[in-house]
Amino acid sequence: MPQANGKPGRNCPRCPRLAAFRKSWRANEPTWFNAPVPSFGPLDARVLIVGLAPGLQGANRTGRPFTGDYAGVLLYETLARYRFARGQYGAHPDDGLELLDCRITNAVRCVPPENKPTPLEIATCRDFLQATITEMPKLKVLVALGKIAHDSVVTTFGGKKSATPFKHGGKNMLGRFALFSSYHCSRYNTNTGVLTPEMFRDVFVKVRSYLD
Repeated sequence: MPQANGKPGRNCPRCPRLAAFRKSWRANEPTWFNAPVPSFGPLDARVLIVGLAPGLQGANRTGRPFTGDYAGVLLYETLARYRFARGQYGAHPDDGLELLDCRITNAVRCVPPENKPTPLEIATCRDFLQATITEMPKLKVLVALGKIAHDSVVTTFGGKKSATPFKHGGKNMLGRFALFSSYHCSRYNTNTGVLTPEMFRDVFVKVRSYLD
């Protein structure tokens, strides 16, 4: 179970493979964050963005979701465009960037080898996703980045994945919550054309329209 505050400790032991990987990178790069990455943004936000897991040289290095790698460039530029962020993204956690009515977390809090968490690790970390959702009293919208995040959100709400399929730009209702889904804003997806900036922005146009 999570700690009393619903958050993983710095030395969370629940996923042995991830704990060992984290330990090895603490030895390799002792100045990096190398710990479960906390959520970023205000608790009273109406929007929660759920990513997959920290990137090795991104959030695992900097300690802030989507910070320090390419995915953050597109994400934070898009959030600012649609009034979910204020300030300039500088790829480091003290850049002064502020989220507005929006919070960001990950389905898996620790960096996985090759950016591929196992099904058991995703399930094990879901307690922390549940705790994050529960502590947000004004939450109305979740935005899942990628199928793994989408499926984990659906499972967290007790839904059936077969009845709530992942589709880029799709919207599903999970009780009183709206779930919007997008391809992940990774460099691989954007370089291969799976996701264009316009496609990504369209998702947040829908989110903004839903809230307004």
